[in-house]
Amino acid sequence: MMFQVAMPYLLSGFICNYYDEFPKVTGVIDCTHICIQKPHEHEYAYVDRSSNHSINVQAVCDNKGKFIDVVAKWPGSTHDARILRESKLGKKFMDGTFKGLLIGDSGYPCFRWLLTPYLNPTTASQHRYNIFLRKTRVIIKQVFGRWKRRFHLLHGEIRMTPERTCTLVAACAVLHNLAIQLNDGDMDENPIENDENDNEDIAAENNFQFRDDFALRHF
Repeated sequence: MMFQVAMPYLLSGFICNYYDEFPKVTGVIDCTHICIQKPHEHEYAYVDRSSNHSINVQAVCDNKGKFIDVVAKWPGSTHDARILRESKLGKKFMDGTFKGLLIGDSGYPCFRWLLTPYLNPTTASQHRYNIFLRKTRVIIKQVFGRWKRRFHLLHGEIRMTPERTCTLVAACAVLHNLAIQLNDGDMDENPIENDENDNEDIAAENNFQFRDDFALRHF
């Protein structure tokens, strides 16, 4: 299950209205795990790095804390980078249909449209780049925390089939956006999702030079 809003909305949010320190941001991408009961079929595929059975949910958020792209269909053992690569969002960025700039963690490869941290920064501009990327990226962790706080069942083990769980997750994402649109004020804090399940660092294979030029130009 997935849903997506129009890309012009995504572009107008971040590029015009986000951290001045980290320019040209279109959206922030990450994945979060939703625990499920042990499925009857392909059980091993749902075991994540924490040894829980889960669905690995990819999301992109805007600067207002809304979801602008959610993919909820992959078993918990699936790596974040694969989910992006197989998603419509990733494919449309790869073929140039979508223009803009996402930022993500070091579990993703570096592309011209997806900036990730330096694993071993060596210059002052690279260090500053990492600092401000981290400050900008925290919003997706806050969004996951608010989302799971708003819908408490997302915190525990959902006792449904994987297919029904994915439908439920997508519905909760839509309702989360509606709550923000209606100025639901129950989120008086900025809870940040626990980072224990963050990706291991992987070597970015593409477009290092673009990232180097970006860091040097802006930081």
